Formats: sequence, C-alpha cells, structure tokens
Amino acid sequence: MKKFILSTVPFLIGSFLFAQSPQIVAECTVSFTISVSGGSQNAMNNAAKTLFIKGRQARVDIAGPSFKQSVIYDNNTGIAVILREIGGNKYISTLDSSKWKDQNKQYDGMSLTLTSETKTILGYECKKAIAKLKNGNTFSMYYATAIKPSATENPYQFKDLPGFVLEYESEKEGSTQKVTYTANKINLNPVPVATFEIPSKGYRIL
Repeated sequence: MKKFILSTVPFLIGSFLFAQSPQIVAECTVSFTISVSGGSQNAMNNAAKTLFIKGRQARVDIAGPSFKQSVIYDNNTGIAVILREIGGNKYISTLDSSKWKDQNKQYDGMSLTLTSETKTILGYECKKAIAKLKNGNTFSMYYATAIKPSATENPYQFKDLPGFVLEYESEKEGSTQKVTYTANKINLNPVPVATFEIPSKGYRIL
C-alpha cells in the first residue's frame, strides 16, 4: 500500500499542475454583444463584435448600422492593418509597431488588479480584473481561467491577464461613456486563412 501511494504522488502533483494551467486556444471565433452606458448617442449602439484567432494572428470586426471596422493584428510583427467602411467608402491604414503602440498610449502605465470575484460566461468560470489607467480611470475585465488565446487582439489593453477575456469595458479618453463587450458565442473550429488576407484593391490608403 505504501509503495502504491508514493508512486502516485508525482502523478497527482502533475495532474494538479496541468489542471491549473489554462489550455491554449490557437483557433477560434468569438462573437460579442456591445452595450453602451452613460451619455446619449454613440456609434457603437446596436453594433456587434467578432474576434478571430489563428495562431499568432488576431482579427476584430466591429459592425454597426452605418459602419464597419476590421483590425488585423500580427502578434509576431506588432503590425496592425485597419480596414474601415463608412457608407460606400472604404479605407485602409497600416500601423507599424511604434504607431500601434502610440494609438494605444492610454494604456501606458496601466496597473492591473486580479480579484477573486467570478462570473460564468459561456460555461467558463471567469475572474474579474480591474485596470487603472494613468489618468485615474478604471475599467473591469472578466477572463476565463481555463483557456488562453494564442494571440491577443490588443497586447496593451489585455496584457498580463492569465486567461481569455470574455467581457470587458472600454472608454475613450475624455468621455463619460463606457462600452461593454460580452461574449455570447465561441466557436473552436479552424478559422479560414482568407480571414487574415489584406485586400490589395478597393480601399483608399490613409
């Protein structure tokens, strides 16, 4: 009996450590609902977000009644390509790593507090994190502890989170409105390579 107990200890320890480590999700499509609080009119009202992840690439589509924006981000190079459709006009802009960082400068010096508060989203237990920006504003995020993306859609906003963000708040500097994104569907099937192809025509370069 003693020999059996001793021989199973490494197995139990290994199983415990494995259970504590989030599973890396290398391919998925996640749909989010968008809600706006505070203020009045906002272009994000009645909009929806879709996140695509494939390996080290991430794409975010946000579509509203009068606009569509797609951000294709390469985690290897730090380069972001932004596609915008407003009315019948299409625009494309490419940001290198330094320009992408500058566009997300509001997250410089952000502090992150991981709390024990939890909620369940799409069957995943999610823990709450509170981010505090250098201007004093705060916003919350809920991340699933059992899974983690192989690529992040925004390494400045979601850095240091040990899981997959399934709900978060966002706000523009100088605005009292908060926009909340909440995942309502997750698909773990492979994402087509074409999802990350950059269009070579039909867009005006900005």
